[in-house]
Amino acid sequence: MAKKTKKIPLRKCIVSHEMKPKQSLIRIVRTKEGEVFVDPSGKKNGRGAYVSNDLTIVDQAEKNKAIESHFQLGEIENLYNDLRKVIQGENIE
Repeated sequence: MAKKTKKIPLRKCIVSHEMKPKQSLIRIVRTKEGEVFVDPSGKKNGRGAYVSNDLTIVDQAEKNKAIESHFQLGEIENLYNDLRKVIQGENIE
């Protein structure tokens, strides 16, 4: 029998619109209460969106307000700082 290859889950970056493996993206979550935060574990409850693990993409998202429009929100500048910290390998919170 042929060995079954494990399917790699792909997700679309909401900024660059590229399909990438889920592991190479950072998940952003919006809860029912309206909280929006970076989810490095990728397992928190809520509506998720993915952003490429790339500082230039985060800068582009901030400039275009991509995350705000995706989740239909107002200002969320802390979120962009958290994204940058995750990309640079720092802990958030």
